Amino acid sequence: MRIVVFGASGMVGTRVVDEASARGHDVVPVSRRDAGRGTASLDVCDEVRVRALLRAADVVVSAIRSRPGEEASVPETTAALLAAAAATRTALLLVGGAGPLTSPDLSTTLVIDDERFVPARWRSSAMASLAQLQACEGHPAAWTYLSPPAILEPGARTGIYRRGTTTLLVDDAGRSHISAEDLSVAVLDEVEEPAGIRHFTVAY
Repeated sequence: MRIVVFGASGMVGTRVVDEASARGHDVVPVSRRDAGRGTASLDVCDEVRVRALLRAADVVVSAIRSRPGEEASVPETTAALLAAAAATRTALLLVGGAGPLTSPDLSTTLVIDDERFVPARWRSSAMASLAQLQACEGHPAAWTYLSPPAILEPGARTGIYRRGTTTLLVDDAGRSHISAEDLSVAVLDEVEEPAGIRHFTVAY
């Protein structure tokens, strides 16, 4: 399978590239700036080049993260990817944020409004993830949105995780977390065997 990975130089993107490569896929890493390792430098808003790249792909994974202070750019970059995916009829999996999920014990409250999981310093990033999902909803592209748990950080690859839908997953201690390595396992599992669910989450 030929998989294009946008945001390939970031924490999640590098691990998605590694996981996909280890499974024998043909991986095309893409970043806004050339980060080595065969990564192509390409602006996701470059419509002509992005569509040309996607025409030769089976799936595109977006692990793009906005820089602090640039969260307002998320809807634009998401819309550009959605348009390219729709035009080329390429499946798109976006690794987004936990903000749009429902809190585990507050069914009418989104995680973005629950300070247990989204403290004030993370709110702008969580708002961007909500805007990102809203840009997807109703779009004709074949998109899937993966919301990570509240805490996502480098760690070990265990290959073990739980999968949920639109409610934040927490463990017995009330913690919502996963390693970037195991999130990438979940990404490739979905790429290889799509579940047909537009918005889902994973965690330990």
